[in-house]
Amino acid sequence: MTQQTELSVDLSVGPIAYEDTGGDGTTVVLLHGLAQDGTVWRHVVDELGTSVRCIVPTLPYGSNHVPVRPGAKITPHSVALLIGEFADALKLGDDTVFVENDAGRLQQLAAERPDRVGRMVIAGCEAFDNYPPGPAGKLLEVAARVPGGITMLVRTLSVRPLRRMPGTGYAVMSQRPVPHELIDRWIEPLRKDPAARKLLLHYLRSGVKTEMMEAADALRTYDRPALVVWGKQDRMMPLAHGRRLAELLPQGRLVELDDCGTLIPLDQPRALAAAIREFVAAD
Repeated sequence: MTQQTELSVDLSVGPIAYEDTGGDGTTVVLLHGLAQDGTVWRHVVDELGTSVRCIVPTLPYGSNHVPVRPGAKITPHSVALLIGEFADALKLGDDTVFVENDAGRLQQLAAERPDRVGRMVIAGCEAFDNYPPGPAGKLLEVAARVPGGITMLVRTLSVRPLRRMPGTGYAVMSQRPVPHELIDRWIEPLRKDPAARKLLLHYLRSGVKTEMMEAADALRTYDRPALVVWGKQDRMMPLAHGRRLAELLPQGRLVELDDCGTLIPLDQPRALAAAIREFVAAD
């Protein structure tokens, strides 16, 4: 297992926890999706080993165990800018590779601050008009509109047999069951802390579908190295969207992985790590 140092950096919303493997290799920032934390990347980090320096922040998506400042407003757009603020605070160079799975905030950051995103890997993410994405995203959106809906959804996910119901929650995101230990960790703040549920609720109610379309259009001028990695069995993020992203990015390349859903870091960590390693070495 690759050694990681647990750290935190104080940003505009409060402290953001992250892990850093250190080393002299190219810095790779690994970004997770909603209602998850940095542990989704654990196998990829192990596969990458000492070939690169991995930095894995836990973003304030409701599963963060380090709370943000009271009153902090978290929206899709603000998280995109927060990723840039995080990289600025750590003084990461313009050769840094940003990798995102599940969410679409990296596309928004690259559209708004292309100078901040030197190189990027879009690995099975929200794109174009797919927001909220797929069945799991739609379920979250509905829960956010119903009083007590998020609380009820979290309670449902707390019952282990219900997590494996086809087409729902984390079950629709992966080709194989997401380990209970990860889900337990991800939902713990949402289960115990009303502030965490409020954070997630505000995020879900603040999303604007047109923002992703605008970001995609801006990516046409992102003339920097970019890799798109997509799971062929992804039920949340259409495979056609991965191909469209690779085509519109001036330096875009595409890798499609078999036996793989949305959570590529869990379904195909070795293949994803290999694609990242090759991408880093090529540019």
